[in-house]
Amino acid sequence: MLTDASILFQIAGIGIIVALIHTILKQMDKEEYAQFATLVGFIIVLVIVVNGLSDLFQQIRSVFLFQG
Repeated sequence: MLTDASILFQIAGIGIIVALIHTILKQMDKEEYAQFATLVGFIIVLVIVVNGLSDLFQQIRSVFLFQG
């Protein structure tokens, strides 16, 4: 499992890269591709967050059920 700070830096890095790609595509009059790039970035971040929440719930479950 990644540390808390590295997950935040990953999400921030993905956000910066997606914003850069979106701006470049928008300036090239490729609105559809810019929106698609933003959607892909959002889905990637969503997967990272869901995996983190899954790990959190597994840890909570192991604490309350006394499983290792």
